[in-house]
Amino acid sequence: MDIKQLRAIVTVAEVGSVTRAAELLHLVQPAVTRQIRTLEQELGIDLFERTGQGMRPTEAGAIMVDRARRALGELERARAEVQPAPGVVTGIVTVGLLESTSDLLAEPLVTAVARAHPGVELRLMTAYSGHLQQWLDDGDLDLTLLYNLDSTPSLNARPLVREQLWAVAPASAGLRADRPVPFAEAAAHPLVMPASGHALRRLIDAAAARSGAAMDIVMQTNSMRVQKQLVGAGHGWTVLPGVGIAEDVARGTLSAAPLSEPDVRRSIVLGTPRFTRVPPAVEIVARELVLQINTAVEQGRWPSARMQGGDNSPATDGP
Repeated sequence: MDIKQLRAIVTVAEVGSVTRAAELLHLVQPAVTRQIRTLEQELGIDLFERTGQGMRPTEAGAIMVDRARRALGELERARAEVQPAPGVVTGIVTVGLLESTSDLLAEPLVTAVARAHPGVELRLMTAYSGHLQQWLDDGDLDLTLLYNLDSTPSLNARPLVREQLWAVAPASAGLRADRPVPFAEAAAHPLVMPASGHALRRLIDAAAARSGAAMDIVMQTNSMRVQKQLVGAGHGWTVLPGVGIAEDVARGTLSAAPLSEPDVRRSIVLGTPRFTRVPPAVEIVARELVLQINTAVEQGRWPSARMQGGDNSPATDGP
């Protein structure tokens, strides 16, 4: 098994064609076919199904492609780290951002890293906390934002921000940042909620239990963007972190108010692997991410948020 074979199976899996893969790899088609067949013979199993629609990985092939992609990524990172220019930090860093924070943090983080550390190649992935934690555990992320999580045997969790959740309604509802909404009042409206099992949904369900309110859930979705679209169209209210709806409220497409009775809060942490060496490029990006978060809180761009474990300056009260 060699690097050329790994590149061949990954490329064929991505494009579904030996011919197209050969073009991308700058090889002749028989060479790519030979690399795949040699690897299949070595493993004693078919990696691809040859169909009329092209090449499709078998179940075993999908496993090999996934592992090969990770191996090639690690080799690419190693090459970047061991061949730097003198005094220049280089490397590839893959960062996970919570979907609710991506609009606030992605562009400033990319800009800051590119300006101060042009040798660092930044890759961003956005998702919900559960997916990001799984990707970190699988080695697909170098660091990630997570929420309501303590350190575990596999990762370190550094507390960063504690923020309040907000009731979110159509603009016509006239919710205001200076008038908190009791949870029971929000629950009296039809609700568009995160899907069951989602970490944010668990927070909301716990708040409903504490308040004794029964929720009228008319729609569930795993997309914050869809939640906001449905609320804006008048299908109901929802509950989201203030950072996820600040721009919508500023544009006047939604209205929002902090939840009360009880308050509902989540804690944002920076998750990093516990037992792997932290390359200098990862350390640099982690520091820059924390700096961008501090700046957003201090400038009031992260509603109802307080830094944890250091600067506890609150943000402004409204989105």
